[in-house]
Amino acid sequence: MIESAELELIQFADNPEPRCPCVLLLDTSGSMQGEKIDALNDGLRTLKACLMDDPLAMKRVEIAVVTFNNKVNIEHDFVTADKFEPPTLTASGLTCLGSGVLQALDMLQERKAVYKSNGVAYYRPWILLITDGEPQGEYEETIQQAIQRIAKDEKEHRVAFFAVGVAGANMKKLAEIAVRTPLALIGLNFRELFAWLSASMAAVVEHRIDEQVALPPPGWGLL
Repeated sequence: MIESAELELIQFADNPEPRCPCVLLLDTSGSMQGEKIDALNDGLRTLKACLMDDPLAMKRVEIAVVTFNNKVNIEHDFVTADKFEPPTLTASGLTCLGSGVLQALDMLQERKAVYKSNGVAYYRPWILLITDGEPQGEYEETIQQAIQRIAKDEKEHRVAFFAVGVAGANMKKLAEIAVRTPLALIGLNFRELFAWLSASMAAVVEHRIDEQVALPPPGWGLL
């Protein structure tokens, strides 16, 4: 059996392009049941299709999917867009949002270590948080730890953390968690949201690493 380190070596030898990792941190608590989770799943398929339309983004953008309800689940580990298979998510349980944030940050830290060990350059990583609620079912200290780590990593340019509130989300709480102003999704415009994410990441990877890039306007959301 080929060890993971060998697989990574083969992967980066086949595709030595610099990488831009993105964790989709998705709320799958019970309040997301029904139309919300269906629209979210549809949005994930839109993301795949949009990234596949851009030959450079297809090779440089890496996607991972982490969900949170009563617990945190890694639904999809990091792969380039061409190998990304959108999972079909279901919804139940509470909202362990803080634990999800910590998992996403840990994964990015580990992924950057893999890049470094293989001599692969990388862009500033992204996390896109989508929730229709607020932290529920976990210790307050976990939430505070998540807030502190986001603030520190944003300040030191180790992550770009974006928060999106679906109908029912506590936007005030999201503003406490995220350094960047969270946006409220208009209706269930997940397709538009993920098309924007694809276009934004495609714009980033077309430029030099650490170059400032103007992102497309988020027509899917409101301040």
